Amino acid sequence: MLVGPGVERGLIGPGEATRIWDRHLINSGLIVELLPGGLGNAESGSLLDLGSGAGLPGVVLAILRPDLRVTLLEPMARRTAFLADCVSELDLTNVQICRVRAEDLVGQVLADVVTSRAVARLDRLAPWSVGLCRPGGVVLAIKGASAAKELEEARPLLNRLGVTHAEVVRAGQDLVASGLVEQPTTVVKLALGTGAKVMRGRSRD
Repeated sequence: MLVGPGVERGLIGPGEATRIWDRHLINSGLIVELLPGGLGNAESGSLLDLGSGAGLPGVVLAILRPDLRVTLLEPMARRTAFLADCVSELDLTNVQICRVRAEDLVGQVLADVVTSRAVARLDRLAPWSVGLCRPGGVVLAIKGASAAKELEEARPLLNRLGVTHAEVVRAGQDLVASGLVEQPTTVVKLALGTGAKVMRGRSRD
C-alpha cells in the first residue's frame, strides 16, 4: 500500500519506496515495546495516532496490537481516504479514522496512549498530544536528532501541561544489539500525572 498507492497519491516520496521497511515500518513498529503494560485489558487499551498521515505509526501499531482500540487522527481528505483503503485492505477491525484537526478535538477524546511521527516540534505538538491523553496516560512522539534539544526547550511548557516525567528514549536497542535492526527509534516519552490539572486549550506557547 505504501510503495504503490502511497507513492501515487503523494503520501510517500518516490525516493522513500526503496527504504519503506527500515526507515518507516520498522521505525514505527519498534515503539510497540514502549506501550504501557496492561493496555488491551478490560476497559483500557485506547491509542490515538495524531497526524496519522500515511498510517505511521498508527496502522503499524494496530497490526502489531490488535487488542488495542486505535484512532487515526488526520485532517486531510486524501490522507484519510488512503487510511480508509489501508484499514479495509488489511481488515483492521480495531481501527477508526477521524478527519479532524487535533486542536479541535482536544479535551473531547482522551486516549491511554497518544502517538505521533514527524508532525511538529514538541512545543507545538505537546499541547495537542497532552490534551488528547487521559491523566495517567503516556505520549510517545517519534523524533529525530533534535529530540533532546526540543525536549529541553519545551520543559517549562510540559510542566504547565501536567507532564510529570519527560525523557528521550530509544526503542529497539536490544534488536540493534542482536543485529536484527540497524538503528533504534528515537522517541520523546511523556507521562501525565493522574492528579494533574492538564491544560485543555489551544495554547501553543
